Amino acid sequence: MKALVTGASSGIGRDMARILSEKGYDLIVVARRRDRLENLQKELKTGVQIISADLSDEKSCFDLYEQTCGEKPDILINAAGFGLFGAFAETDLQRELQMISVNIRALHILTKLFYRDFVKRDSGYILNVASSAAFQPGPLLSSYYASKAYVLRLTEALAEELRRSGSHVYIGALCPGPVQTEFDSVADVRFSVKGLSSMFVADYALRKMFARKTVIVPGSTMKAARFIERFLPEKAIVRAAYHMQKRKTRPGP
Repeated sequence: MKALVTGASSGIGRDMARILSEKGYDLIVVARRRDRLENLQKELKTGVQIISADLSDEKSCFDLYEQTCGEKPDILINAAGFGLFGAFAETDLQRELQMISVNIRALHILTKLFYRDFVKRDSGYILNVASSAAFQPGPLLSSYYASKAYVLRLTEALAEELRRSGSHVYIGALCPGPVQTEFDSVADVRFSVKGLSSMFVADYALRKMFARKTVIVPGSTMKAARFIERFLPEKAIVRAAYHMQKRKTRPGP
């Protein structure tokens, strides 16, 4: 058994790698920071192949597939991604494009290529890490929210195609709320709600993945928020989202 995990140097991706190793999976772990992958490799009990790659580069995504498709992984976890906070008129365009390349393009490429392989052999699991941000617009994190909406809708559509064809391949989207990871420092925000631990989210996500749930929402708070949103007009949701994001602004020195 083998799993390929992107974004494995920290947070949810790293903890999923740990859990899968405990379950007996050999791993292919992918991230930009090789030193962190090497530290992870030392603590895991199963075989670990390290690939240092910048998935914002399109060629690196295709190279990653070519390097690993012969290994015939049973699981693909697309956990690489990051956010960018700020008013749309003020955020850096190049950083935004880099984020879109990782959150959308890299995930799309890897999903497409391994999805085809999995469909041919009629087995395999694909878990795409989206976010509760995928369910609504997100002023001040607009591009990030939009990128995660892409992940969720793509995943849901592919899940239905698989169901209609009678395939045994699984695909699902993990949609957590705030998680205690490096996201806030990378995005330059502070969460107003205490996040779940990444290990809790990783464990919950993998259990639901093996149970073949398509949309995975960890934590009772996010489940309740998702339920309430169904009864509110979109205008009210987007205005509330703005106020929530505004509270994340880091205080000045």
